[in-house]
Amino acid sequence: MIERKARIFNIQKYNMYDGPGIRTLVFFKGCPLRCHWCSNPESQKQQYQVMFKENQCVNCAACVSACPVGVHRVMAGGKHKVDRTIECIGCRACETACPESALAIMGEMKTISELMDVIAEDKPFYDTSGGGVTLGGGEVLMQPEAATSLLMACKQRGINTAIETCGYARLKVIQKIAPYTDLFLFDVKHMNSERHHELTGVRNEMILGNLKWLLENRYNVKIRMPLLKGINDGDREIEELIEFLKEFKYLKNFKGVDLLPYHKMGINKYSQLDIKYPIEGEFSLDNADLERIENCIKKYNFPVSIIRH
Repeated sequence: MIERKARIFNIQKYNMYDGPGIRTLVFFKGCPLRCHWCSNPESQKQQYQVMFKENQCVNCAACVSACPVGVHRVMAGGKHKVDRTIECIGCRACETACPESALAIMGEMKTISELMDVIAEDKPFYDTSGGGVTLGGGEVLMQPEAATSLLMACKQRGINTAIETCGYARLKVIQKIAPYTDLFLFDVKHMNSERHHELTGVRNEMILGNLKWLLENRYNVKIRMPLLKGINDGDREIEELIEFLKEFKYLKNFKGVDLLPYHKMGINKYSQLDIKYPIEGEFSLDNADLERIENCIKKYNFPVSIIRH
């Protein structure tokens, strides 16, 4: 039998933000949303992508010779350029050939066994801290077969499981993956569907329907709300979220709300992919903003935390 594989773009050990305890975070590649503030633009496409740090390049052309499909070119004046019209095949020959580490290929196929070898290395840390593995992205629900197989393998090893998700998938995908997921870290980006479409490229009816199904069927859910000043931090937006969640507030499987303040840590990645950063302006929240939102949610006796990266 051929073993399932997942296309991932990173594995992060000793993570303390995405679920309880010490966790290993596996980033799945591909996402159906295009959030304007996305801090992982390399996660959006399922295809392999070349990230190019121009300031580290010495224009030696080693990558041009190494690449079998012609992704890399030398332009007039000897300057290196990544040809984005040619699809990278993920061979990593250019990455290996570059003497200055100016190139990185995003995307790698890993078998479930290979991923479990990495995950299982830190099981003692999971056991002592109440941690485990979290599948993120991108969007893990875009690779449901691989994700389910990996979660099942974790459960067989006694490893706690979580997924960080935007929730944009058919309900049958959610229903398949839910029995092997100890905690859903479920993003709610905006309650108004039209505004959600403007900001992410998709409407939110399916997302909210999946969230309601998980809560009603007693799966553990923690809401995560990315916050941008002037975008979704207003009293009206917060009240709409609270109104949606009020009927679930006394359920043991509703684990509260995490507030995720906007940050700029992913901006440099856009230039490395030759992509324009989608939003202009200052969207960071100050302490007074966060305190206002936190207090608004606390009034309804919802557990709430501010997650600062």
